[in-house]
Amino acid sequence: MKLLVTGGAGFIGSNFVRYVLRELPGWKLVNLDKLTYAGNLENLKGMEGHPDYRFVRGDVANRKLVDEIFSEERFDVVLNFAAETHVDRSILDPSPFLTTNVQGTQVLLEAARKYKVGRFLQISTDEVYGSLGREGTFTEGSPLLPNSPYAASKAAADLLCRAYYKTYGLPVVITRSSNNYGPYQFPEKLIPLMTLNALEGRPLPVYGRGENVRDWLYVEDNCRAIALVLEKGKDGEVYNIAGGEERRNIEVVERICELVAERTGKDEREVKALITFVEDRPGHDFRYALTCEKVRDLGWSPEVTFDFGLERTVDWYIANREWVERVRSGEYMKYYDKVYGPRGVSWSQEP
Repeated sequence: MKLLVTGGAGFIGSNFVRYVLRELPGWKLVNLDKLTYAGNLENLKGMEGHPDYRFVRGDVANRKLVDEIFSEERFDVVLNFAAETHVDRSILDPSPFLTTNVQGTQVLLEAARKYKVGRFLQISTDEVYGSLGREGTFTEGSPLLPNSPYAASKAAADLLCRAYYKTYGLPVVITRSSNNYGPYQFPEKLIPLMTLNALEGRPLPVYGRGENVRDWLYVEDNCRAIALVLEKGKDGEVYNIAGGEERRNIEVVERICELVAERTGKDEREVKALITFVEDRPGHDFRYALTCEKVRDLGWSPEVTFDFGLERTVDWYIANREWVERVRSGEYMKYYDKVYGPRGVSWSQEP
């Protein structure tokens, strides 16, 4: 098979590229990525010379470029990982989310229709369903009730995919996963942010009282599920993918503090004292949880427990500080101050 993977230099995309080249010999892969702040070729170091891999720098919303790539390569499958993904950034400025997540998806769908691609797999998120209370789970049939500009842009993309399936018969499949974590995740997200701040002695900004609940999924487990849906999923269907590992945010942060203290010899109480409760995010969803029997029926189940996965992830960030320093930039520091500065935590504070 020849695959187009968009956003393959991002967090989940790069892990998927590595998974395919390692586990699925004979699959040829083209990676189209714009290389925004979160898309980084550092994530794919060592893949450059692989005979089954080609990288193209470009924007999924660029119709001319996308058409040229499709005409050259004649793909069997498209996997659309390309997306602006961070809720806080979508609150600051929704515009890039509409361009990449909605317009970019439509450009890819149209190219896939024109060139008669055999399968289009849209990578989505549990956030399109909105928020749960303390009980219950979302199924694939739950209504889409997004509460952030990010979630709304992903829901819009999902609906475009459904429309292309229903109107044009394009063989579309959608996966919606719970919160991914693991190696190569950009440091703005909760687990790498808290890990790195704890290592550096910086405040650990926790929204509200940290009571919001997320279901955590190790990124390699998600990659396995995506590959399985790609091969065995049914056209027009949605597949939820979840780790079944619900945790309150404060529990996650406290465990990170314990792991950092264990690994570095720091006093655990001093590390936990860095936890700083800050003003909550607007429209902050309380809880996500997914029922994922459909993907389990295909033969998938998560292999990495949250406790083991978190240890592995913290260890990866400790061992890859050079990667961290290369991906963090002045732009990252400015963003950090925009989000947390008004809440009393700034990058310029001395650790």
